Formats: sequence, C-alpha cells, structure tokens
Amino acid sequence: MSAQPEPVRPPTAGTSGRSPAEIRRDIDLQRRDLGRSVEQLRGRVAELTDWRRQVYEHRSQLIVGAAVAGFALGGLMMLRRRR
Repeated sequence: MSAQPEPVRPPTAGTSGRSPAEIRRDIDLQRRDLGRSVEQLRGRVAELTDWRRQVYEHRSQLIVGAAVAGFALGGLMMLRRRR
C-alpha cells in the first residue's frame, strides 16, 4: 500500500467549488435583498412623485418664483403697450 493521495481534479469551467445547497442559499439571499431594494425604491419613487407633498414642502420657493414670473410678465406687457 502506498500513501499516495488521490489526485485532485481541477474545477471545470463555470464551477465555483460550492455545493448546490450553497448556491441555492446564495440565490435566496440575493432574492431577499433585491426584494427589499425594490420596496425601498418603490417608496422613494412614490415620495418624489407626490406633487402635493412637494408643493407643501417648497411653498415658499414657489411663491417667490410665481412673484418673479408675475413681475416679468407684467414688465413685458408694460413695454409692449408703450410702443
């Protein structure tokens, strides 16, 4: 009897040396993470596209912008009447 170890086969292309159970577990973890990310993104999109909330949060900027636009339009109308 010789004490030669069995030859180790090099992994073939596409195998990572992980068992199928480990691969399934990693896939399940990735699915859960992806699900959480999608839910967070969905909430963020709903928050950003809620125009009523946006108007409420930025009402002072909107008032200033409307005042500037009103003065600009009024000024243009006054200039046209003088001609």
